[in-house]
Amino acid sequence: MKQLKITTNNEKETLNFGKKLGSFLKKGDTVVLSGDLGSGKTKLTEGILTYYGLEDEISSPTFTIVNEYVKDDIKLFHFDVYRLEDSSEFYAIGGEEYFENGICIIEWGEIIEDALPTEYIHIRFERDESDDNLRVLNIISYGEKYDELLNKLI
Repeated sequence: MKQLKITTNNEKETLNFGKKLGSFLKKGDTVVLSGDLGSGKTKLTEGILTYYGLEDEISSPTFTIVNEYVKDDIKLFHFDVYRLEDSSEFYAIGGEEYFENGICIIEWGEIIEDALPTEYIHIRFERDESDDNLRVLNIISYGEKYDELLNKLI
């Protein structure tokens, strides 16, 4: 497990960090995003999708639980599990089957923590009370392959 702290000063920097992260993600990777409403989770997801040329496709999966995006032979699954009670509802929609079939980005992933793969990246967003645009991204890697990915993000 490695930890990395990155500060973004505005939405554009959060989006650009998402693009950079997206450039390292591959099929089977999982990114969990946590933080208050409006803290930047969807903006980072937009950055990942932008890397794949899907920036015009993004919509919040709040009511659908998961949105699927396809670019060439890559599938990206954007989950918002905020409305789920617990991981049993995630299993009920076949959620675990997504992990091996594409790149999974899961907002509010702490709700289904026991359903997550053993290896993933967790990004926790924090706001700065003195600057409404500033975000602190606390990134934790779970698993060796993500330890290496964090080294690339520095």
